[in-house]
Amino acid sequence: MYKIMALDIGTKRIGIALSDYLLMLANGHSYIPREPENVAIENIKKIAKENNVKKIVIGIPLNMDNSFGPQAQNCKDFAEKIEGFEIIFEDERLTSDTAEENLRNRKIDFRKDKGLVDIESACIILEQYLSRKKG
Repeated sequence: MYKIMALDIGTKRIGIALSDYLLMLANGHSYIPREPENVAIENIKKIAKENNVKKIVIGIPLNMDNSFGPQAQNCKDFAEKIEGFEIIFEDERLTSDTAEENLRNRKIDFRKDKGLVDIESACIILEQYLSRKKG
């Protein structure tokens, strides 16, 4: 049995979520600084190894016309440096807005800790992937 990890890769932070072993639920794990990049990649690999992760779902912020913009390419370039795992790309358009709304609905103040939005975004990315794989 294994888990799936999801990453919301931003310019400052990376939000991390993990599935359960049944591959049904997404749980927020943590966030890490994006820089220095080699340290971020090592931290991701460490968390993945500790949690028996086999697949990593990377959120890709496509443009509204489905094209790759600079941030989408940035995420793809970062993902290519994570070796030893199956990498899956998931469209993550508008997840930050949804994440903020989810946190507000749960009365969680994220204004002083934007990392909470990154974690919630990673959960949304993972939930999208898991629900698509069920159907």
